[in-house]
Amino acid sequence: MNGSDGVRAEEHPGGTPPVPPADEHTRVETAAQRTGPSGLRLRIAELRNLGLLGVLALLILAGSLTRPAEFLAYDNVVVILTLASVSGVITVGMTFVIIGGGIDLSVGAIVALATVWATTKATQMYGTGGVVFCALAVGVGCGLVNGLIIAYGRIVAFIVTIAMLASARGLAINISSGHTQTLNADNQTLVNLGYKDAFVFGKIPPLVIMFALVVGIGWVVLNRTTFGRRTFAIGGNPEAARLAGLNVRLHTLLLYVLSGLCCGVASLMLIVLTGSGTSANGNLYELDAIAAVIIGGTLLTGGRGTLVGSVLGVLVFTTISDIFTLNNLTTATQQVAKGVIIVIAVLVQRLVAERRAGGDPG
Repeated sequence: MNGSDGVRAEEHPGGTPPVPPADEHTRVETAAQRTGPSGLRLRIAELRNLGLLGVLALLILAGSLTRPAEFLAYDNVVVILTLASVSGVITVGMTFVIIGGGIDLSVGAIVALATVWATTKATQMYGTGGVVFCALAVGVGCGLVNGLIIAYGRIVAFIVTIAMLASARGLAINISSGHTQTLNADNQTLVNLGYKDAFVFGKIPPLVIMFALVVGIGWVVLNRTTFGRRTFAIGGNPEAARLAGLNVRLHTLLLYVLSGLCCGVASLMLIVLTGSGTSANGNLYELDAIAAVIIGGTLLTGGRGTLVGSVLGVLVFTTISDIFTLNNLTTATQQVAKGVIIVIAVLVQRLVAERRAGGDPG
């Protein structure tokens, strides 16, 4: 995990790295493109995604066999997709952060704080626009604090985001006094988005459309822009990226702001679903997001990953949870299963990394 860009004060007293030759900058940009999903790595990513699709197909088969009437029902499919949308938006931000060599353990607490702050009486006085703005602003603000401390304070991301987790959750409890805050009658427009009358074509929940838009924008940014290429470059080798003239600190800051923005969007989705805000929201969302990113093929060490894989990971975990719930298995059992899957995924990543270090090109 990269907590700073590695610039030493004695080398650059002003804190600004030397400007590199243009050809060196171009070389790193090109290397970043190669680090992304292209060539052989693209084929490997495609095979991994096909494997995840196979796992998802097996889970659908298992659900169909164990609870055919309930699992295949339209209402249950809507539930799966809606729940996947909330955690999926957070996972999009987490994918960027981890590819960039970081980690964000505070996403669940940020979601809780955003839902609570956006549903206070003072915020609701400004109407639906005020609720939306507040939720997004809280998410971005928390991400900004994380990014500033990690990038410019040079503190390890794990420590900073753990501190934000505790602080944001505590602030949410203080603001709400531990109570659930509901939207008043003037702000029911948000709640109405969760009803079937608002479904697109009468079938697709608006939250699923919102999730698809976030994923689409995220994919374009990650795979078709300079920002995405630099994310891969900084995650793969931050020192080389710095020497090539990339502003590693600023980019790291922006990655955490992006993660916070995704938390703000997810908090709005929760407000739509429940019509309320509570400090209990977002519990263990960081586990779900990190798990989905890992099994989607993104390396915990950074520099490599795909957004499509992360989305498939979200769908896999959401489907597992749904099957467990339909079969009356406890939440604790679900968490144990997720923990086991995470460990297996990390072990597989380590074995693959060791093979590559030993000269295996695949």
